[in-house]
Amino acid sequence: MTLDDAFPAVDSGCAPLGGRILVQFKQTPKSTTDSGIILVEETKETEKWNTQVAKVIQVGPLAFKKRETMEPWPEGSWVEIGEFVRVPKWGGDRWEVPLSDSKDPECALFAIFNDYELISKVTGDPLKVRAFL
Repeated sequence: MTLDDAFPAVDSGCAPLGGRILVQFKQTPKSTTDSGIILVEETKETEKWNTQVAKVIQVGPLAFKKRETMEPWPEGSWVEIGEFVRVPKWGGDRWEVPLSDSKDPECALFAIFNDYELISKVTGDPLKVRAFL
């Protein structure tokens, strides 16, 4: 799987307001394991919604700024658009957008988080980061 496959270009249908960050989650459409075991639907759903690696798509106008004065934080922005981050497993406003109009389409997963909720910047290969469920 390439980065383009894992993070397909699709309109999220939303834009972050205030100090929020819009992210797109890594696709996890596997229906079998590498050793050939067929995954049940419940397992695929659990893995899909517990994904914690995301690509920053948009940054709200107040993100990484002092809310009272709108001055940038002294340490600056933690991440830029196009970078990869780890996000909390239980948080953010999450939704999915179909990638096609077929009867059973694959979906791109998105979420909006507050700027201070991001856990870390992914400095290695985002496709190799695994979350423990």
